[in-house]
Formats: sequence, C-alpha cells, structure tokens
Amino acid sequence: MRLDGRVAAVTGGTAGIGLGIARAYLDAGAKVALMARNAEKGAQIVADLDAGDRCVFLAGDVMQQADVEGFVDRTIEAFGQLDILVNNAGGAGDLQPLAQLSDETFDETMKWNVYSTFWATRRALPGMLEREWGRIINVSSTEGKVGKPVFTAYSTAKHAINGMTKAVAQEVGAQGVTVNAICPGLVVTDIVKANGPATAEAMGMTFDEMITLFSQESALKRPNTVAEVAAMALLLASDEGGGITGAALSVDGGTAPY
Repeated sequence: MRLDGRVAAVTGGTAGIGLGIARAYLDAGAKVALMARNAEKGAQIVADLDAGDRCVFLAGDVMQQADVEGFVDRTIEAFGQLDILVNNAGGAGDLQPLAQLSDETFDETMKWNVYSTFWATRRALPGMLEREWGRIINVSSTEGKVGKPVFTAYSTAKHAINGMTKAVAQEVGAQGVTVNAICPGLVVTDIVKANGPATAEAMGMTFDEMITLFSQESALKRPNTVAEVAAMALLLASDEGGGITGAALSVDGGTAPY
C-alpha cells in the first residue's frame, strides 16, 4: 500500500492518532501537511519526523473556518495538489448530561468536530474532482455508532460525521473520490491521559475504572493502538482501498454492535 506521489493533509496531526497516520503516510512515500494550534510543537514534530521537504506544518485552529480553508489552500501551495484529506481533529470538550448541557458547549463540540470536517471537505473536493482521484478520511468514533451518558454532544457530532461521510460518498464516488470514516474505540493517547481524569469524573468513576470499563466493552478486552487506526487510514488512502467508500469502519476491538 504505497502512496508515492500522493499529498496528504492531516488535521490534529501533531499528536495521537493524527501523528500516527502522518507517520504511516510518510513511511508509504506520501508528502504530508500537518495542522494543529501549537506552532512550536508543530515545528518540533516536523523535525522529529525527519522527512525533509516531504513534511510541513501549518498552524491553525479547526474551529475557525478561515484556518481550515487556509490549511487546504496552503497545502496545495506547498505541494501542488491535495490527494488525501484526513479530518482527524476533534474532541469531546466539557461532558455534561443533556439537562445541564449549555448552548456554548454544544456549539463548540459541533465546530470542533462537524464544522471542521465540513469546511475542509468542501474546500478540498473541487481539486480532487478535477483530477478524478481523491480520498476523504474522517476520524469519527465508536460514539458515532453508540451512545454513553454525558457524551451526548460528542456522540451527536460523531453520528453527524458518519452521516456526512455516507452522503458525500454517494455524491462523488463516480468521479474517483472515496469518502470514509474510521471509528476508533478507546486509544490511550497522551491526550486521553491528559483529559481522561475529567472525563472519568463526569462519568462518576476514576480514570483507571474508565479505562477498564471501556476495555471490557470490547471483544479484545483491551484498548486499541494508534498503529491499528493508522493501518486502516493507510488502506483507505491507498489504491488498494479504492473499492471502499461510504463506510464507517470500526477499529474498536469489537465494541460497536455494527
């Protein structure tokens, strides 16, 4: 599954799943643009990846439309085209039961997850359609297939991303562009370790209890790994994955029922 000659753009690309996908794409021969908010960290990540002129970092906030659209434009300026868009950035934000959920938190969750995916996809598609080849890969979640208490806003957002994925796939499939979502289960990234205690508290348990609960919900009885999610992203980006579109593919150890 080689990506030689392809150009990929990955939002949230300096940590966790996004960074894992970027590494997999670089190893497969692609050129990769990364976007995240922290410019200093982004520069360090590019240096650590040691991919020469095949990797660039472009600072931006996915909750800002101009930043998202600018990321697509600047990727094309840097590399001449954009073949693979990975809408990875997103998150749960403040977790509250619906009765206590504020408009501000709900709106923020939609911007972080749904609007960022919408803005980037809309900007990237014209060039892909013109060249009759493209890959849109949306990093969703098991929460896009099931629901948990206090995850209402996040689950709503990820269900919306899965719906967008299926609809857009039908629009552009005959023109050489595939659109898929990856639905990871629990992956214990640095971000999960940092934010997990607050999430666990909102669920009425400790962090370790939350990790155990989520692990036991899966058939594998363990968290998934970044490498396992990145392997799916590599397949979907490749020529070999060209027959897959409109799918919300679970990489969750058998957690989701479908």
